[in-house]
Amino acid sequence: MNLAIVPLMIGWPQIVLIVVVVLLLFGGRKIPELMRGLGSGLKEFKDASKDDSDDSTKLDENK
Repeated sequence: MNLAIVPLMIGWPQIVLIVVVVLLLFGGRKIPELMRGLGSGLKEFKDASKDDSDDSTKLDENK
């Protein structure tokens, strides 16, 4: 196994540890707000990339 990839492999124990650390840092009340912000940011990113691909197809049609 390539040793450069080993630190990037995440299993269940690492996920549980990450969740516990996030809960300790932000608390239970702040997590829904963070997730809502993350979701809206992802939606905006998808919309922007979709609009960008639509613009590029329009440019190709005009040529």
